[in-house]
Amino acid sequence: MAQHSIKSLFEIFTVALKLGVTSFGGPVAHLGYFHNEYVIKRKWIDEKSYADLVALCQFLPGPASSQVGIGIGVTRGGILGGILAFLGFTLPSVIALILFVQLLTFSDIGSSGWIHGLKIVAVAVVAHAVMGMAQKLAPDLKRKAIVLFAICATLLWSTVLTQISIIVLSGLLGYLIYKNHSDQGEETAHFPLSKKLGLACIILYLILLVILPILREITQLEWIALFDSFYRSGSLVFGGGHVVLPLLEREFVPTGWLSKEAFLAGYGATQAVPGPLFTFAAYIGAVIHGWKGGMLATIAIFLPAFLLILGTLPFWHELRKNPILKGALIGVNAAVVGILIAAFYDPIWTSSILTPKDFAFAAILFSMLAFWKLPPWVIVLTGAIGGIFLEFV
Repeated sequence: MAQHSIKSLFEIFTVALKLGVTSFGGPVAHLGYFHNEYVIKRKWIDEKSYADLVALCQFLPGPASSQVGIGIGVTRGGILGGILAFLGFTLPSVIALILFVQLLTFSDIGSSGWIHGLKIVAVAVVAHAVMGMAQKLAPDLKRKAIVLFAICATLLWSTVLTQISIIVLSGLLGYLIYKNHSDQGEETAHFPLSKKLGLACIILYLILLVILPILREITQLEWIALFDSFYRSGSLVFGGGHVVLPLLEREFVPTGWLSKEAFLAGYGATQAVPGPLFTFAAYIGAVIHGWKGGMLATIAIFLPAFLLILGTLPFWHELRKNPILKGALIGVNAAVVGILIAAFYDPIWTSSILTPKDFAFAAILFSMLAFWKLPPWVIVLTGAIGGIFLEFV
């Protein structure tokens, strides 16, 4: 049994590591890669449970895609499975960004041809994932109307509160429309965590949020100040990695910890590596205090996300069976599809499809993924090589 357990945990880590090496394109693209790998290919989690988990993680502050990955790891291997899924997905980009700092190659990496090719890969991956999710989560006209509302609101009302407001309103609409809805969809996901552990994680999250700024003022120690800055950034961000980047700029550039040039170089490097955008923290920490600073920054910025997902999962299975919440979740899941479609347009489409050649290449990559069913790593490799060729065509 122990041997089977070790084998299962190793599999969780290696699958997450493969995703960590090949998942380019930001949080929305990551959800597409996860859907393809965990739901369609490996069937580690069913479609409905995946959609509910994505909805929960959109509602929580922090990096949504990383939290979804942790949640799936927990379903397979408990808390250790969640940790291994997180490490596999996160370490490749953390190591790459710390090495980038050590090499001090402050070049304009974001304009490279292969980077542009990887952005086009993200277009194909997200389009495929959104189409699949839309078919299952918005099958009727009422849910399609919620999707449309979420698309329009996300694109036309771009503020910090937009996403959370859309999710709350859609949940209310879902409750009003679907409170008597009977769902026959089978749920296979179980989160083997105790409620005591969940409560302890939420309490620790809140204690650290309050006590770190106090310790920062009392001790005046730079390491505590650094940890506090990253922890608060990770605690108070809704909407994923793209939102945390300007927050980190305000936290570290005006204070003199980081120059504007170094920040922009790191921003370009972060866009170039796979995995979560929150690993930008590893770059900033490494610039300030070498590899030790990079590791501390990574732990600090991801710790709130980890505590929140482990804190809510033990209660999630019961909550989503509640008749009131079931209706609300139907609305929220439809809204998440709308938010993903809006993010597919901006920033993914607007920053990737710049010419007819880009669109043609995206159509080829989409066909490779959706119709020929080629594995994602083939799509990524083709995208990188094709991006180089596009520079000369």
